[in-house]
Order: sequence, then structure tokens, then C-alpha cells
Amino acid sequence: MPPSTSSPVRWLLGGGAVRGRRDRPGAGAGPRPGDAARVAAELVAAGHRVELLHVPGPGQRPGDGTAHLAALLADALLADALPAGSCRVVLPAGDPAAEGLPAGVGVVLTGPGEPVDRQVAGTPGAVAAVRAADPDAEARCRALAGGRVRLGTGGGAAADRTAARCLAVLMAGSGEPGVATTDPRLVAVAGERAAWNDRAHHTWEYVMPWRAAIEQQRRLVAAGHRVRVAVPWGAGVRGGLRHRGGRS
Repeated sequence: MPPSTSSPVRWLLGGGAVRGRRDRPGAGAGPRPGDAARVAAELVAAGHRVELLHVPGPGQRPGDGTAHLAALLADALLADALPAGSCRVVLPAGDPAAEGLPAGVGVVLTGPGEPVDRQVAGTPGAVAAVRAADPDAEARCRALAGGRVRLGTGGGAAADRTAARCLAVLMAGSGEPGVATTDPRLVAVAGERAAWNDRAHHTWEYVMPWRAAIEQQRRLVAAGHRVRVAVPWGAGVRGGLRHRGGRS
């Protein structure tokens, strides 16, 4: 099933509540691909990497407009306005757009484990989204530890314990893990597991939602960590930037 359009930020984090008075669940960059591309450029200029999720409006499907967005990002990469590897898009497993993304634009594949893992195996550079709250999370992390995994946390105490075990597996592997959380405890666990395995900062990353845990994001970036910012966009988001004219 596609993610709930009523709370895309919650979905991006794997189901857990986003804490902090500045959190704005449902807020996004704006309705158009150009809005998402502009926010991505601003975040990259501030030292972040970016993950962009399309939230559909009435009559749309998840991923509508993503091909246009990917083309805008690819143009920026070619013009050296964005560094390679700085931006990726989120798509459900099975979406044909995942197979035709321009060079330099990454993809995170979401959905049930089997189709995600199968498509990741056939798509170089693709990231598998794994939710710690899912019953097969730890087994999937063990199977995928040599590749790229974005671990979504949240879902209660049991999911937090699973997330900690998954982080131990992923940080000990040869892949490039990401941990999607704003929970200070899991932020610390990720850092400890990385240090235990002598991981350099550039071999893994945190993923945090746009406009949430701002000070925490700044501290991590200042300490040399990679922080990728997850930005919802599309007609289904609320409180996005006002479109300032022009076609995108």
C-alpha cells in the first residue's frame, strides 16, 4: 500500500512519531517538481543530502511527476549546481520510473520486503527501505548488509530494540546504511555502532525529516556526520512553500 498522505513525515521515519515543537507533519516543499528541486538545492547548499518523496493529491498516484523532478535534478548535477549523490527520490517497488532515472539521481525503494529486495538486487545503487517495526526487519538487514539500506525507526519499544539490533548488523556490514530517526537515543546508538566498527562518517548517514529536529541536525553536520533531509512534495502535502510563478 502507498504511504499515508495525511502524514508523509511519519511514513518517512518508518511509523514513529516525530518529536519537537518545530515538527510539522504533512508539511512539504510544494506541489510541483520545481518546488522540490528548489528546496533540495537550498538544503544541499547548507551541507545536507536530500531524499524527496512525492505525496499524491486527488486523482494522482505515488510517483507522479517524479520523472520530471529527476530530470531537473539531473540538469543541476550536470551544471555542477548539485554534487553527485546528493539527491535521491523515493518510489514504491515496481514503479517503472525507478529503472529510468538519470545518472546521479538515486532511488529509495519502498513497500513489502520481497519486491523491494528483488528490485534492489537488479537496480545498481538503489536503496532498500526497511522498517524496524516489520517482523522481517532483522533478517532483511542481515541479507542486505552489503548494500544500501535505509532503516526506518519508530513503532514502540519493541521496534526500538529491533532497530538497535539492525544497526549492529548494518554497521558491521560492508554496505552504506542510513538510519531514519530523530530519537536522540537511536541517534546515539547509531553513532556508537559506527564507532565500534571504525566506520568513517562518509560510509553511512542519518535521515531526518525537513523542519524537524533542526538543532540536532546542525550539531550532527557540524560534527562531520552526513545528514540527509527527507522532504515530501506534491499536491497531497500541507503547508508547503507558495509557488512563485513559472512552470516546473
